[in-house]
Amino acid sequence: MPNHTVESSIDNKEFSIRSIIAPLMAVIVGMIMVILDSTVVNVAVPKLVDFFATDLKTVQWTITGYTLALSAVIPLAGWMTDKFGEKRIFLMTIALFTIGSVLCAVAQTPEQLIVYRIIQGLGGGMVSPIGFAMVFKLAPPEKRGAVMGALGVPMLMAPALGPVLSGWLVENVSWHWIFLINLPIGIVAFLIGLRFLPKSSRREAPQLDKLGMILAPIAFAMLTYGVSEGGTSWTSASTITGLSVGGLALLLYIIVEIRHQQPLLELRVFRSSHFTRGIILVWIAQAALFGSMILTPLYLQQVRGYNALETGIYLLPQALMSAFFMPISGRLFDRVGARPLAFIGLGIVSTALFLLSRITAETPLAMVLVPLGLLGGGMGLTMMPLNTHILNSAPRHLVARVTPLMTAAQQVIVSFAVAGLTGYLTSQISSHMKEAAQGGNPLEAAASGFGDTYFLASCIAAVGFLLTLFLSKPKKQAEAGKDSASEGTQPDPSLLTGH
Repeated sequence: MPNHTVESSIDNKEFSIRSIIAPLMAVIVGMIMVILDSTVVNVAVPKLVDFFATDLKTVQWTITGYTLALSAVIPLAGWMTDKFGEKRIFLMTIALFTIGSVLCAVAQTPEQLIVYRIIQGLGGGMVSPIGFAMVFKLAPPEKRGAVMGALGVPMLMAPALGPVLSGWLVENVSWHWIFLINLPIGIVAFLIGLRFLPKSSRREAPQLDKLGMILAPIAFAMLTYGVSEGGTSWTSASTITGLSVGGLALLLYIIVEIRHQQPLLELRVFRSSHFTRGIILVWIAQAALFGSMILTPLYLQQVRGYNALETGIYLLPQALMSAFFMPISGRLFDRVGARPLAFIGLGIVSTALFLLSRITAETPLAMVLVPLGLLGGGMGLTMMPLNTHILNSAPRHLVARVTPLMTAAQQVIVSFAVAGLTGYLTSQISSHMKEAAQGGNPLEAAASGFGDTYFLASCIAAVGFLLTLFLSKPKKQAEAGKDSASEGTQPDPSLLTGH
């Protein structure tokens, strides 16, 4: 036993990030490819609408279908790696994502693009959770902070650079290249991973929750469809059908998950009132933040006439302010807890969205960029503390199961928000255009539609702002899971922050 301890300490002393740079690069390249792809499409939406001669409600399903596919496979990551090994599944998901990207680039109809984006999502959904788990195991416990920090820098920069890269490609080459660029990146990630990622042993996989696997996509897809149609009319047959079928499937899914011994998503954590209040607050914040992210590129291009590259550059303040405040909020959380940070952060978010709701076709650019910067800063202050609060609130023996629940739920909420707000935007623009037909300015009518939608997002954020008053510090729990924590099963809250 003493010899083992001495060897361990020597290994830890000799460890440096340089010693794992090759496998770390395989994970970083793969994850950057996936994260970039979650941001590049927003800027390209107007071009896709024009190219396919379709409408915004159809094209938004290229985003919604992708996020729903992500949410469907994230809970399967643990089971798949137990069954087949982490390295094999990581390489398979990189390959599937790359194939999906090439298919997206050659899509001839919006329906084809939506299907191929779903294939992309099925591949991309497992890349991040498996990648983080592999990197987590590459370093000794006392060096994991440094390793995760090295991983975190490109993870924060990818969302900032995504819109700029997308804008340049769309403007100077074609929209096809926002997907085709993934081919060389995917090949590089696959080859580096094949050569340098350590082989992982298979473990006995738990019983697969097959019924939950079927019900979840039906529930979330139909509810998203219903919310999307509801933006036009809440009483239409398509809206009622979507919400009814989705609601019934969701109810059955909840019953199945509660009764299953090894559920896809661990719903028993909702018995903790601290956890429930925290995650509801996160969902509200995500709906306001990520739902509004699709609005700004559309406004800048369709109303203000900026090209895709200019739009990508103008979106930089939001991403950079988020990256700046995120580590600050992480340090402040240890001192003051989640409530004051979330209170201030969501106050800033709701204020920024309200300022954006006042935009017109003639609003000075600075009056758009300042609220965008505030929006990013508010996001940076809010998300890290709330994610940490949720992890602290979960019963210790269920903490490892909370991560897939949070990441899958985030993708579902994002799909709801994008579908709902784009549906509402389309409806409001149509309404204002009818008024403009009687002698008004069409651009002002479109700007008014964007203003109405930003105002709805600000109201959602304001509800979250008020709910922060009900947050309280969870009581310290007995360290029943001490052993598991020492093995590296404790998730890092920074990894749960959406991009």
